[in-house]
This record gives sequence, structure tokens and C-alpha cells, in this order.
Amino acid sequence: MKRTYRDDWRVIIEIAPRATHIPISALGFDGLEGQLTGEPFEMVIAPQRLGDFGWVSMSDRLASKDVDGDYRRRCEELLVELLKRPHVRAGRVLCSERHTCSHCDLLWEELTADEAADFSTNVDESSVEGEPVCCGKAIEEFRAERGIPMPTWGGAA
Repeated sequence: MKRTYRDDWRVIIEIAPRATHIPISALGFDGLEGQLTGEPFEMVIAPQRLGDFGWVSMSDRLASKDVDGDYRRRCEELLVELLKRPHVRAGRVLCSERHTCSHCDLLWEELTADEAADFSTNVDESSVEGEPVCCGKAIEEFRAERGIPMPTWGGAA
């Protein structure tokens, strides 16, 4: 059915300067010079790749049996540590998601309620909201799981 791919994991934190002139070093980032002033701002931090061990590098799939879970945990641990810093007001973990069909590998799309009600945009009168639109196998699998009559493809028997 629908396959989900997650990548571009990142931690986004909101920095809130508490005084007019705060040294950047107060944030705990070594090697940065200058003063922080003004309104709160966001900072995006990418975690170290799972397969990057410093002395050797390999693909994430070789380094982990649960790439998504390990990236999520790595980002959540990083966020917990960052939230302990005095000028970090809030934070969140984000990633990009892409959904594809397990049968045809096309981008996963589903009928909306309006499309399902409009006969010109669906397969037949049994089409419902949430039905995939990419390929016949996905539609058949969706309908079989829900007990919806199968479409008749290509005319009379």
C-alpha cells in the first residue's frame, strides 16, 4: 500500500535573548564571537549521520536496523540537551516525509471527499474518500481491505 520515507531530520530551537547584549558564547557554542540582541530567532540543527563514526563512514542502512527510529531518538536526545540551555525557549524535531505506492512507486495520492462525490474524478460509483489514485493494484488492495466492491476494468465480461 503506502510506503513512507523520512529524511532530512533536524532539530529546530527558538533562541530568546534575555538581555540586550548577550555574548554568543553564553549559548554554549564554542568558537563563535559577538553579541546576541533583539527578537527571538530559530536555529536549525542537523544531527550527525548514523553512519558517520568519524574514523569511518558507511551508509545509514548499514549502521542501523531502524534508521527512522534512530534518527528520531538522536534528534530527541539532542533537543532535550538543547532545552537545558538558558536561552533556548522551545524546540521541536522535524523531518521530511514522502509517501509512495508499494505497487507502482508513484507519489501516493488519495481521493478527497469532493473528488469521491464527483463521478468524473473517480474509478466508479464505489469510489470513496481516501482511495488511492495511482494504480489499479493499490485501488484493489484498498477496496479488498474495506469490503468495497472491486472495480471492473476495461468493459464487459
